[in-house]
Amino acid sequence: MGELLGLMLGIGVLLIAQALWFPSEANAIEQLQAEPTRTSSHVFSFRLLLATLMMGLTGAVVMLLVTTSVVVALAFGVIAGLSPLAILKRRRSQVSVARVSSWPDAVDDLASAVRAGMSLPEALSALAQRGPMELREPFQTFATEYRRTGSFGPCLDVLAGELDDPTGDRVIEALRLAREVGGSDLGRLLRTLSTVLREDARARAELMARQSWSINAAKVGAAAPWVTLIMLSLRPGALSCYDSTAGAIVLAIAAGMSAVAYVLMRQIGRLPQEQRSRAT
Repeated sequence: MGELLGLMLGIGVLLIAQALWFPSEANAIEQLQAEPTRTSSHVFSFRLLLATLMMGLTGAVVMLLVTTSVVVALAFGVIAGLSPLAILKRRRSQVSVARVSSWPDAVDDLASAVRAGMSLPEALSALAQRGPMELREPFQTFATEYRRTGSFGPCLDVLAGELDDPTGDRVIEALRLAREVGGSDLGRLLRTLSTVLREDARARAELMARQSWSINAAKVGAAAPWVTLIMLSLRPGALSCYDSTAGAIVLAIAAGMSAVAYVLMRQIGRLPQEQRSRAT
């Protein structure tokens, strides 16, 4: 009965920690867009470090109460401590996917604005208010810089740096070329670009759906031994053998093999990443 109460207490602490340190999905995109994501120093912030320590300590304490095995508790504490990093990576991936899928709508808005008689800088600035939510902040920066300097080319460079996105680079370079060459074909260029981006997004979505099979298989394969270990912990004294030196070595080898197998399967099923077409 004491182990069950300890487990329920630990689950409650984990849920409270997630609510405090990781916002809801509705706010996650806005907060992650506001954070710099280009350097690892921003990833290992104090807040993330504190959440990692809290989750790891809670997971270790819960498993110690359930299994009474120090080595097993430490192993699960490490797994629980890595969960904030996994959550952060997953949400940043969601932000990236959302941005890619929103580009066709943004280009459609640009085409409509140009057709209505707006200049290209004005149409780009207008995306800060009426464009897709995932792209409004970078275009707000562009609008501010353009009002301050009035120089279109350098402001496009600032926009490319804010977006930090290969798809954004393609759109920006197309707009730069249209601006420099001039002519009356800008509306047709934007409509063609929107069609191409929409087809690319559709093809990539299909590939990602197929990729999810291998990712799910990797997750199941990596989690299966540890789920078995949890089931064994329901038997009193079943995990006491891991408190010996040999048991700790076996558990460490199993953890290493699980991690290597998971990483390899993720790499095998990984989609090629589009490279940026310009330096910022």
